[in-house]
Amino acid sequence: MPRTEQVNRQIREETTEKILAAAREVFARKGMAAKMSDVASEAGVSPGLAYHYFPSKEAIFLALVRQSIRSADELRGIVQQIPGTPRGRLKRIVTGMLERRRKDPEFFQFFYQAMTSDTLPADLREQVKQQSLSMREIIRGLVVEGQATGEIANDDPDKLASALLACVDGLSRIAQLSPEDVEKQMPDAGIILRILGPEPR
Repeated sequence: MPRTEQVNRQIREETTEKILAAAREVFARKGMAAKMSDVASEAGVSPGLAYHYFPSKEAIFLALVRQSIRSADELRGIVQQIPGTPRGRLKRIVTGMLERRRKDPEFFQFFYQAMTSDTLPADLREQVKQQSLSMREIIRGLVVEGQATGEIANDDPDKLASALLACVDGLSRIAQLSPEDVEKQMPDAGIILRILGPEPR
């Protein structure tokens, strides 16, 4: 009995996702020196099948970058759903950032490579840049709210937001360079939030 179009579509989606997941790990390890054969091997498919889904490793790379981008509205919507005080919301956001870095350090290594890649089209580079700026503005907004409630030190909110994000980004290196030590060395969000001043009692 021939497969239905719905079954074929599901197979295509699952295979596409398998190739993208494998490529993310391969690119994180090897950067653009990775080959289609590396991606195919990691995904457990033949190189011919990988080429059937993506014409080149550059096409896979661009698909991965697009997959990771969130719009400013989408990011704001996610943050607005977090309950609690401004400092409490920041703690939840930073906890989520650290958890992703613990679980998936390859993703962030890949993402940083994407930001510096000459092969990234200008429009896509701008989208990645805008996502970073949007996240920074969200963090800054919560810092300002926390300053108004007395939860956060009354320092320059731009510098506080920059320090917080630089700390989290720097911790990505621990996860990449020493994945076996990540649980021992990665601080929790409470430690990082001391940048914003002591937690109110």
